[in-house]
Amino acid sequence: MEKFTGKVWVLGDDIDTDIIIPTEYLALPSVEDMKQYGFSPLRPELASQIGEGDIIVAGKNFGCGSSREQAPEIIKALKIKCVIAKSFARIFFRNSINNGLLLIENDQIQEHVKEGDMLDVSLGQSIIHDGKEYPVQSLPQNLMDIIEAGGLVEAMKKRNGVK
Repeated sequence: MEKFTGKVWVLGDDIDTDIIIPTEYLALPSVEDMKQYGFSPLRPELASQIGEGDIIVAGKNFGCGSSREQAPEIIKALKIKCVIAKSFARIFFRNSINNGLLLIENDQIQEHVKEGDMLDVSLGQSIIHDGKEYPVQSLPQNLMDIIEAGGLVEAMKKRNGVK
């Protein structure tokens, strides 16, 4: 079972895909060009402050709004290890899995963390913060295989022996 530790960035409820990546930046040539504008309507400085392996902790309905696939791609390009939220919009959840972004549903941790805290995550088992353990559900193995491969395309390449 994979374990990791990450620094927390706290966001609220109903973080929609227009907040994750505003429409005006979708015309840029690549996700790498877009990522600097991630979360800019909410917190213009956030994308430049996020470090590799950090964790977003958010409220309910994370990823609501349009079905733009760039939203999870931006989060992944910012090298966020996972997003922990009370709930996720369904299409965002699916797009995230397809792009290899780990999402964890937990409706308790939000009340106990503050920005800059560190979380220890044991996939399929728990989140630990300040010595307190918060249980998490494990994702089905087929979805974990997609995430671990880096997304659906890479998982299918691996499954079919394509390089």
